[in-house]
Amino acid sequence: MTSPVSDGRSVLLLAHTGRAAAMRSAQLVHRSLTEAGLTVRMLASEVDELKLAGCDLDPVEAVGGLDAAEGAELVMVLGGDGTLLRAAEIARPAGAPLLGVNLGHVGFLAEAEREDLGATVRSVVDRDYDVEERMTLDIAVYNGGRNATAPPVRTWALNEATLEKASARRMLDMVLEIDGRPLSRWGCDGVVCATPTGSTAHAFSAGGPIVWPEVEALVIAPISAHALFARPIVVSPDSTVAFEVVPETTAGVLWCDGRRMVELPAGARIEVTRAELPVRLARLQRAPFTDRLVAKFALPVAGWRGRSEYDA
Repeated sequence: MTSPVSDGRSVLLLAHTGRAAAMRSAQLVHRSLTEAGLTVRMLASEVDELKLAGCDLDPVEAVGGLDAAEGAELVMVLGGDGTLLRAAEIARPAGAPLLGVNLGHVGFLAEAEREDLGATVRSVVDRDYDVEERMTLDIAVYNGGRNATAPPVRTWALNEATLEKASARRMLDMVLEIDGRPLSRWGCDGVVCATPTGSTAHAFSAGGPIVWPEVEALVIAPISAHALFARPIVVSPDSTVAFEVVPETTAGVLWCDGRRMVELPAGARIEVTRAELPVRLARLQRAPFTDRLVAKFALPVAGWRGRSEYDA
């Protein structure tokens, strides 16, 4: 391990405390970072949960609230994509990069696997990582339509904003609008509006295309739509995408990254635009995005020979 430093560096460590593997990994990361001279922060609630499980980390800086990542060099996340999306709520306002260690299943947002934990900690200590920015979405919900007198409910998303029907017995009846003009009306189970980061998540499950991270765009993918024009579409990142729940029909619900929920009465209007504030991701690997897709989805590539076979 690199020799101890004393330049006031700190790392916010977040863990899925419901998993024994995450708690063991938190102990290892805490010990390694502390020995290297870094201050380890953790949410006070997670510190208490670890103590109850017999994992008393000392020293640790217990923090709380959405400003927990202020001044932190990095937010290190031990868990799956759900844990990383939770961490994004804390890291985004502070501009702190997220570094995910996958303890879940696919872990598409994670940068490392549990078996690479030692090397990952060394990279953090040595500052041997790159940082890339991922676009996010601003979402405004007008209950009662665009001319409602009440202020809109505002939220955001890294992966996607998903409109879903509130009742299993009724379809969601809605109109899609792009840049102030109506495009189509759908009776559907829902619709996903995703960023390139979220194109491999819910939008992909709904039949949407995978968009490379460096391509800035918005993906719109209806879910089980009963309509002639119901294919996924890709629009400019500068477009304003709006959905209107048709008045006097069934209500719906809006989920952002599967974490933040807003109820949608009939007549509600949802506007989605590109946000100014991105989420920053720490990257250890310089491999192409193609390799990440193959690894995460276990895609069959047997038989590939590469260009050299044809250059000979």
